[in-house]
Amino acid sequence: MGDAKEGRATGSPWPTSDGVETGPGGSMIQPGRVSLVLAVAVLAVVTLTAVFAPQIVAITGAPGPNAIDSSSLNAEYGAPTGPSGAHWFGVNQLGRDVFSRTMYGARASLAVALPAAALTLLIGMLAGLLAGYGRGWLDTVLSRSIEVFLVIPYLLLAIGVATSCSGPDGCIAGTLRPGIPLVIFVIVLASWPWVARLTRNQTIVIAQTDYVAQAKVSGLSTVRMLTTEILPNLSRSIPAFVAVLLPQAILAEAALSFLGVGLPTTTPSWGRQIAGGAGSFPETWWVMFFPGIALLATIIAVVVVSDRLRVRIGSSREAVR
Repeated sequence: MGDAKEGRATGSPWPTSDGVETGPGGSMIQPGRVSLVLAVAVLAVVTLTAVFAPQIVAITGAPGPNAIDSSSLNAEYGAPTGPSGAHWFGVNQLGRDVFSRTMYGARASLAVALPAAALTLLIGMLAGLLAGYGRGWLDTVLSRSIEVFLVIPYLLLAIGVATSCSGPDGCIAGTLRPGIPLVIFVIVLASWPWVARLTRNQTIVIAQTDYVAQAKVSGLSTVRMLTTEILPNLSRSIPAFVAVLLPQAILAEAALSFLGVGLPTTTPSWGRQIAGGAGSFPETWWVMFFPGIALLATIIAVVVVSDRLRVRIGSSREAVR
């Protein structure tokens, strides 16, 4: 306990592996800081890969993600061939370059995960805020709606909606068609209820605090009350939500693509690549190994960064108090 107090007195923001912060100078090697640096580096690489996937593929001389090279298949059995000088990550069952598809798969994962997480956060927090502060009939309607969605298993709901809209005509009068917007819609539809429920509970607690009561007595309008008193306190939960929503969205896109109801086959996706290689694993291990490692590393990196951010915000909040 004495060491922990001394560590906090130094103001060092990085806890060590046993949760105790280092002393002046930061001479001790800090596993927590190393993991954060590695996680940020992974996310930077994935982001740059997603943005510059066409340039990376062109510079390395790899074929396009949908280009079929029949000559790269095994001449006798027509089976995929493993990593080589011409195809760094090997080719899949159709002769498509796994390296190229893995690079483009980063683009698909981020194009789905980032908007899906942002929309889920926006809709869920808004619904929870209105329900928790407004109470009355509004709280009843929103709470019952949340409970209805929460009763349905997440993946079952996502698969059901995705399957219904995966036809050539889409659904909702053709508004939603197979592609990235449909996958985002499905993930948001299945994710917002638990964010709304947690936000509602937090809002009810915050609304009963003394400083909110004083603000009401002072005559603050409802809008100003929400924006100046309630939201700033709710914002501290955002990193925790992001730590769950981003990995969940990435995994949901991968799961939907794995089950054949996600992105179109012409759009390279880590989930679809893993699904394509599952049937012939371990003989053609490279087909699912490289996109699988990329998917796993991205999810772990997002969780580490979000968790560290949550801890930092929590520490800042305690310091202010």
